[in-house]
Amino acid sequence: PIRGKILNVQKASVADMLKNVECASIIQVVGAGSGKTFDVDAARYGKIIFMADADSDGAHIRCLLATLFFRYMRPMVEAGRVYSAVPPLHRFELIKPKRGMEKYIYTYSDPEYQRKLAELTKKGQAFKEPQRYKGLGEMDADQLADTTMNPRRRLLRRLTVDDAEQAERTFEILMGNEVGPRKQFIIEGAYQLDGSRIDA
Repeated sequence: PIRGKILNVQKASVADMLKNVECASIIQVVGAGSGKTFDVDAARYGKIIFMADADSDGAHIRCLLATLFFRYMRPMVEAGRVYSAVPPLHRFELIKPKRGMEKYIYTYSDPEYQRKLAELTKKGQAFKEPQRYKGLGEMDADQLADTTMNPRRRLLRRLTVDDAEQAERTFEILMGNEVGPRKQFIIEGAYQLDGSRIDA
């Protein structure tokens, strides 16, 4: 596990990146080198899965990790071996579940939560007060294992790169030193924002 946010390697030199304990540890654990010497066949793991909270801080952590992998271990990304785990936002605990229903139901967005709430109410299915997770730390070990680590139940998003040059430009806009292009990117993309995903 890493603690908090790693160095933004888009803004850092190679020397600074290697001096950063978290970045150096990740590269060491993957075991395949970094940059031009990275050898995807030497990687110790078939899959790399980022797991962070479902809030904006978690999204920033995932972006920082994606930047590290894209910048210094890109063949892992190009091979489709880098993923992000999607933790649930809500949990329903059903009281005496009706036939064919599981005791626990997890939802991953506020619209999905609203749909599930309406569905359970319509079916007359009783449930305890739904729980909203503000972070992975609010789940006990069993819940975390069941929802985010169990290969049969977890939801993963693969980090993909269809156009390396476009990806390079996007990482530079989002994570680089220039504020102007990032501000413009945010302004232009604001209309696409799903307000239900903002935890205010």
